[in-house]
Amino acid sequence: MGDTGKEEYKIHSFDVEIQQLLKTALKDPSSVDLEKVANVIVDQSLKDCVFSKEAGRICYTIIQAESKQVGQSAFRRSLLNRLQQEYKDRDELRARSLQAWICYVTFICNIFDYLRVNNMPMMALVNPVYDCLFRLAQPDSLQKEEEVDCLVLQLHRIGEQLEKMNSQRMDELFSLLRDGFLLQEGLSSLSQLLLLEIIEFRAADWKMTEAAQKYYYSEVTD
Repeated sequence: MGDTGKEEYKIHSFDVEIQQLLKTALKDPSSVDLEKVANVIVDQSLKDCVFSKEAGRICYTIIQAESKQVGQSAFRRSLLNRLQQEYKDRDELRARSLQAWICYVTFICNIFDYLRVNNMPMMALVNPVYDCLFRLAQPDSLQKEEEVDCLVLQLHRIGEQLEKMNSQRMDELFSLLRDGFLLQEGLSSLSQLLLLEIIEFRAADWKMTEAAQKYYYSEVTD
């Protein structure tokens, strides 16, 4: 019950008509236009990073409800089509609005985390997610604390799952991060700290050691 309450709380930023649409989709998906629902969720996720962190749970609930109700996945198809469309336009999105780009990365990683096929992450999302994380690891992105912060947050959340799906690309990503940390000039002290922390986090098998936790969190709060 706690989950449903949280989902309902997160949709309060929508107008009343859209709130009703989403509430109906969560309980009775076959009675609404699911393509419209998918577009509403993606549009809001690109504007609101708080919502983009929670949207995966809402999408998962609608997909489960639709599957039980009619045994189909029209909503998932619409959602993936829209994600693919935004993925193709990701460079333009980043150039237009860094905030919308960070929200998009947060959203697609959230969807990767929640959506499952036979209890496994969706293969169709693995390379798009990697491509987004690789973009965040480029030298111009490493100069921006908000992009570094987004990259590290996503790796904390899905890095271990993602590595199991394609370990070679994770090796390549961390090679970029090590080069950035060691060789790139002009990184802020916070960005350096975040990069070092995620490098050590992966080296410790995607776990935070007690010593590392004390070190990094005391550095951040000092």
